[in-house]
Amino acid sequence: MARIHSTAIISSNVFIDDDETTEIGPYAIIEGSVIIHKGCNIGPYVHIQGHTEIGAGCRIFTGAIIGSIPQDLKYKGGKTYLKIGEGNTIREFVTINTGTSEGESTIIGNNNLIMAYVHIAHNCVIGNNVIIANGGTLAGHVVVDDFAIIGGLVGIHQFCRIGRYSIIGGCSKITKDIVPFVIADGHPAVPHGINKIGLKRKNFPSEKIAQIEEIYKTLFRSGLNVSEAMAELEKMDRTEEISCIIDFIKNSSRGIAR
Repeated sequence: MARIHSTAIISSNVFIDDDETTEIGPYAIIEGSVIIHKGCNIGPYVHIQGHTEIGAGCRIFTGAIIGSIPQDLKYKGGKTYLKIGEGNTIREFVTINTGTSEGESTIIGNNNLIMAYVHIAHNCVIGNNVIIANGGTLAGHVVVDDFAIIGGLVGIHQFCRIGRYSIIGGCSKITKDIVPFVIADGHPAVPHGINKIGLKRKNFPSEKIAQIEEIYKTLFRSGLNVSEAMAELEKMDRTEEISCIIDFIKNSSRGIAR
C-alpha cells in the first residue's frame, strides 16, 4: 500500500496508485481531480490541486505548489489541466500552473530536473531531460525542447521557444527564440557559440559537431540576414541537425535571437 502520512489531507476524488513505492509526506494537501501514479514521493507541505496528473517515479520536494490556477487575467474558470510525465524531480517551492482556456494544458515531459523556486506558467510545454536551475521563470506559452539547460534566475518572455541541446546563461533575459545547440547569454540573450561541451557529453560525433559549427557561422557570423542565411542553409546536405534548425526557424513566431 502507498505510505501516506497521517497529517496529509487528501480529497476523496483524488487517485493515488496504491503501490508501496508511493509516499505522501507530512502536511501535504492533495485536492481536486488529481492522479498520482506509482513510485511518486510527495514531500512535506506540498500542495497539489486541480486537474493534475503526475506520472510514475516523480519526486516533489517541500513546499511545491502544483496545478494551481494560472496567473492570467484571461482565465475565466473551467477545466484546465497540468500533465506531468515520469521520472521528474521538482525541488522546493516550485510553482506550476494549469492552462488558461477551457481544455488547455501545461505539459511537462519526462526525466526533467526543475530546481528550487522555479515558476512554470500556464500553457508551457517542457520536453524531456530538461534542466531549469534555481529561480528560473517561464511566462505563459513558453516551449522548452529536449535536453535544454536554463540557468538560474533566467526570465523567459511569453511564447518564446528554447531549442534542444541549448544552454542559457544565468540571469539572462529571453525575448526571442533560442535556436538549438547554442549557448546564449545576455540582456536580452543572444548566441555566443555552440554548446560544444554539452554535445560531446551527449556523444555527438565530431563530424556532427563540426556541421553544427558551420551552421552557426552561417546564421550568426556571416553578416547575412536571416532570409539570406536560411537560403545558404537550404543548400547544405539535409542532415537531422540542419533540418532541426531550418524547421525551428521557419516555425518561430517571435523570431530568433541573434
